Amino acid sequence: MSAPPFGNDPAHNRRRSQRVLLRMPILVIARGPNGQHVSENAFTSSVNAHGALIYLALKVETGQKIMIKNTETGEEQFVRVVRTNPAQEGKLEVAVEFLRPAPKFWRIAFPPDDWAPHAPEITADTF
Repeated sequence: MSAPPFGNDPAHNRRRSQRVLLRMPILVIARGPNGQHVSENAFTSSVNAHGALIYLALKVETGQKIMIKNTETGEEQFVRVVRTNPAQEGKLEVAVEFLRPAPKFWRIAFPPDDWAPHAPEITADTF
């Protein structure tokens, strides 16, 4: 995952919910340049209660509305493309956010808001 283009500004780097690394199959449906619907089977890289980070060969633009389908449950949600960055193999790294809150879309339990991903280092002096 690459860093957002906002530098070290903590206000832009604050997350509304904890990110969880999760590779989940999804179907992405978008409107192509000719107005026809196009789709791509893809995977999430990480998810949170407000959206996900995915990798797509489809060309999408920031602000574009697309649909994602959880292929395991069949549930569909509209999302907005928040950010795109070039990725490997000609794909785009695409950050998306749900248009309507959908915290249960991924069917996982997220860590509590006060959870810290890094535990204090345990040393010999700790014991």
